[in-house]
Amino acid sequence: MTDHTAVIDAIAAALAQAQVLPYLGPDVLPADAPVPRNALALAAGITAKTAVPHKLKTRLTGAAQYIENFKHRKTVNALMTEQFTKPIVPAPVHALVARLGVPLVVDVWYDDALLKAYAGRTDWGTVQGVSQAEHHGEWVAYYQADGTLVPAEAADAWSTLVYKPIGCVSPARNYIVSDSDYVEVLTEIDIQTPIPPRVQSIRTGRSFLFVGCRFADQLERSYARQVMKRSSSTHWAVIPGELTRNEAKFVQEQNITRIDMQTADFVAALDAALARQGAAQSA
Repeated sequence: MTDHTAVIDAIAAALAQAQVLPYLGPDVLPADAPVPRNALALAAGITAKTAVPHKLKTRLTGAAQYIENFKHRKTVNALMTEQFTKPIVPAPVHALVARLGVPLVVDVWYDDALLKAYAGRTDWGTVQGVSQAEHHGEWVAYYQADGTLVPAEAADAWSTLVYKPIGCVSPARNYIVSDSDYVEVLTEIDIQTPIPPRVQSIRTGRSFLFVGCRFADQLERSYARQVMKRSSSTHWAVIPGELTRNEAKFVQEQNITRIDMQTADFVAALDAALARQGAAQSA
């Protein structure tokens, strides 16, 4: 087994200097989480109670588009909300990230476990991608810690900005999920229009730490690539097991150091590294 101690120590040191920004995917959720943990499971969930063509049952964006076209957008939102309003407890990685106090965290899934990890604090807020079908001409919406919708300028005062690029069940049930949602975003994302200015500012010169993310799907790679623009040239990704050809190519192209560890093991090791550094600094 590869010893990742030196790499994890380097990440911990950079985190202590707020030079690393966590980028979380759905795989940070435990296997027994009460919400879908991937697009396939979510597609099965939203098509369980409404008829869609068989070929779309395993295609989340296509299934959502079919439901939007034939059942109305409100039906899509209701089905998505049903999948993600089940009580969820923040995972250890959420608790660790919230404790770090980094200026920006990217979370690319629809659950609100990370938001719950910040409960009790008022120095943070979230910016979420919104659907053009419901918010024509707008790309994102900002919410302060209590869930109140606020203008973009409010984010300048937050110690931490939680960026949910494809939306979140809380506080306002925003979902970028259908084919048309993604077409709208991807048409503009190369020129960075959907990326909030505050996110663009914070990421400059910093590295990203990908945890719970896979890059086998083109949408996953597209979002990661655009969020990383104009950041540091050094990044890390915790990806256990064998990489697909597309994942291996993406990791190499983006100069991402891959750490082959299970998420839970990595989080425990990172937590220990941060504790060692804290003890050394206070000695």
